[in-house]
Amino acid sequence: INILLMTPAVLAAGWLVRRPGRAPDPLDAWLPISALVLAAFVAIRADPFLAALDVSGAAAFTAASVAAFSGLAVTRRSLSVILVIGAWVIESALAGAARLLIAARPAPRDTPRTWPAWLGPVARGLILAVPLVLIFAVLFASADPIFRRGFDEVLGFRVDLGSLPGRLLFVCGIAWLAAGLLALAARGVPRVETASLGAAAPPTTIGLPRSLGTMEALVVLAAVDAVVALFVGLQLAYLFGGSDTLAAAGLTYSDYARRGYFELVAAAGLAGGILVFLEYQVVTRPRVYVSASIALVALTIVVLASAVLRLKLYQDAYGWTELRLYVAVSIAAMAATLTALAVFLATDRTRWLGHVMAVIGLVSLITLNVIAPAAFVAERNVQRIIDPSLVPPDGQAALDADYLGVLPDDAVPVLVAALPQLSGNDAFRIEWALERRERALAEVPYGTPFSWNLGRERAKAALRTVPD
Repeated sequence: INILLMTPAVLAAGWLVRRPGRAPDPLDAWLPISALVLAAFVAIRADPFLAALDVSGAAAFTAASVAAFSGLAVTRRSLSVILVIGAWVIESALAGAARLLIAARPAPRDTPRTWPAWLGPVARGLILAVPLVLIFAVLFASADPIFRRGFDEVLGFRVDLGSLPGRLLFVCGIAWLAAGLLALAARGVPRVETASLGAAAPPTTIGLPRSLGTMEALVVLAAVDAVVALFVGLQLAYLFGGSDTLAAAGLTYSDYARRGYFELVAAAGLAGGILVFLEYQVVTRPRVYVSASIALVALTIVVLASAVLRLKLYQDAYGWTELRLYVAVSIAAMAATLTALAVFLATDRTRWLGHVMAVIGLVSLITLNVIAPAAFVAERNVQRIIDPSLVPPDGQAALDADYLGVLPDDAVPVLVAALPQLSGNDAFRIEWALERRERALAEVPYGTPFSWNLGRERAKAALRTVPD
């Protein structure tokens, strides 16, 4: 019922704060109706997956309705323009509240101020920085038990608050998104509106006005640098330096190090996003701002190094999976992007970052296609069984035949080639998995030449060589 209550509340608030003098397009009247209908179905149907689809649809139609309330015609637009509008709506929901805080400067006064001039910018900077610091702290605490222990000691409450902190965090998150949508209703979608409302009206170049003061940006950077530097210090002492993790967190070094790489990759991505946002919003770039930005890049690269070491120790002990391979490639791509960002920050050429990211993404994708993730994972895991010296003393040497059996078809030739070198239960389980795959490939019809695939044909050819 919460979705059904919240959706009309957001729609009503968007209508109340809409831009004056800009009437919504009558053809967009179906958008809020659709949002309300889907929100009502959440309270009617007892199907979790269907409810998730209904919530997503209600959120999408609510966002489109808010854009229409601002006076922007949505239904009349072509698909390409709607996609641009959708990107702006998402951006406004995520960052619109931040821009409202940035713009919340008091009007000029005739009387002298009763507080220092720097107090307002610092307060706005702290409002922006505190949620970011908390996000980093949660990610680092989830990744590192020693950091979590210190985090609990500093912020832990002796009173059992139950689910209240989680509920408050959820409410604040929803309020942040709603404020961004209301900012969209009040200001519209910049750079998208054209003189014509025709369906073929193309969007103009998208650009954001710089409105973030230097002091606010420095407060954000200082706060984020501090929490990341604290985590990096712990990594240098315990992960790279080999300090006693058993005394600090009650964990052996192997247990301490083989965890947390997903959270660290997320933290590195968040740090890069913060730097890009600040770079495109800050009005001036003094030397202290550039230095703090480059310092965050350097600290983030150390965080990525921690993720690399943790991932390596984990895969040495338990073997590769496709997910771990994708994470490894994403870490390499992120490190290259951060290095380029540091250079661009120092030379004031961040406008080229998007081009570099596109090239890095292309190279990463080509690399994945060349090494064939399924074949790579299958080969590495089989080698661990054939050559036990590849497994550390406290590692897991058992072959996960169930996982190898469901890998994509590119893994089949590797498994067929390794079958003669396996013995006992490992050979039996791999052979059974290959027989099941052969039956599955025989049952799937590929009626036209356009459905041909090299990897699938190589798998079928390899399966024909397996003795009965």
